[in-house]
Amino acid sequence: MLDIKFIRDNTEVVREELKKRGMRFDLDAFLQLDVQRRKLIQSLDESRAKQNEVNGKIIHLAGDERAHMIEGMKTLKEYIATQEKEHIEIEQNWNTKISQLPNISEKSVPVGPDESGNVTIRTWGEPRQFDFPILDHIQLGEKLDVIDIERATKVSGARFAYIKGPLVLLQFAIIQYAMKVLTDRSILSSIAKKIDATCSETPFIPVLPPVMIRPEAFGRMARLEPKEERYYIPSDDQYLVGSAEHTLGSLHMDETLSESQLPLRYVGYSTSFRREAGSYGKDTRGILRVHQFDKIEIESFTVKEDSHREQDFIVAIQEYLVQSLGIPYRVVSVCTGDMGIPDSRQIDIECWIPSQECYRETHTSDLNTDYQARRLNTKVKRKKGSELVHMNDATVFALGRIMIAILENYQQADGNVLIPEVLHPYCGFTTIQ
Repeated sequence: MLDIKFIRDNTEVVREELKKRGMRFDLDAFLQLDVQRRKLIQSLDESRAKQNEVNGKIIHLAGDERAHMIEGMKTLKEYIATQEKEHIEIEQNWNTKISQLPNISEKSVPVGPDESGNVTIRTWGEPRQFDFPILDHIQLGEKLDVIDIERATKVSGARFAYIKGPLVLLQFAIIQYAMKVLTDRSILSSIAKKIDATCSETPFIPVLPPVMIRPEAFGRMARLEPKEERYYIPSDDQYLVGSAEHTLGSLHMDETLSESQLPLRYVGYSTSFRREAGSYGKDTRGILRVHQFDKIEIESFTVKEDSHREQDFIVAIQEYLVQSLGIPYRVVSVCTGDMGIPDSRQIDIECWIPSQECYRETHTSDLNTDYQARRLNTKVKRKKGSELVHMNDATVFALGRIMIAILENYQQADGNVLIPEVLHPYCGFTTIQ
């Protein structure tokens, strides 16, 4: 969330940000609520101080004077109880409202209402020109018997799939390859040097995070909303994560890290879950938009002056990985109206999907500055004192989506699919046939 002092001192900046993002939020009403909250806290503190003062006097009194003062204290206690109840209500309302305010976007972020306002930064590779009728990933999956949607629908319902045979081995090959890259200092060093000579080459720590998260932690990550997208288990009061970042980012909740630990970088693999509410009719066929999917995610903690460069480094890693697979893509600067609330800058990578003759999003990189860390209470101890860390999260691979890109871009006239050369050592085969 935003710093309340920043909001009070930069009201017009916040108002302009709401306008850029196309968000309806009564900022004036919130500021009035904030004044009311501060006055009530001050009054409550004064009442409690008076109560403590009187209690201190009572212990030295006796007889009628003591009884009279105790009787007078009953009125004060009732008044304090009323104030405390009012404070709880206002505090809940205040917390709800402030959590709805978005992060402040960087000046470089394009202003736009939705994905139509996104801007292409650069492209890499040329889409392949096929000299035979191409198949989409569903047709290829059925022909090669590696994707079974019909049986999954019988068992689990719509937007589920069985992934089978060599496609399973391909998925685990991608995981192994990604983990190799992100934990190899020499590879990261070569990527970092292209960004900035001072960019850290610290490897990523592999993590298998929990796929269930408590509502409190989810809310403090500022990723609980929209709730209709989440799978909730009422009996346990827990949610299934929509991405590994949700439990990776909250890993150091209520902790103070030492500066020597930073940058602290994690790469996590998990199964993820999304209800896809509101996506009726969108990508209903295949494995592009499903309820259960596997992802490899990055979460990074840095000092504030390094967070922008950290995102540039993460995007460079994403490009390195996609380039090594030989898949054409474009890098997109996501506009204000299409960004997530915690994001100060969002950069996407979209891979070429031949059957759709367009680029589709496969990777996201989010610079969250100290927005999440403030609610998570994740700090770093520095020479001048403790301050909030800055956080970045990003996709390494959304495995279903990258396999779609591989299947379609590497299909052959006979219906077989070649495996990108970089994955051969991890697969044990070169063709799905």
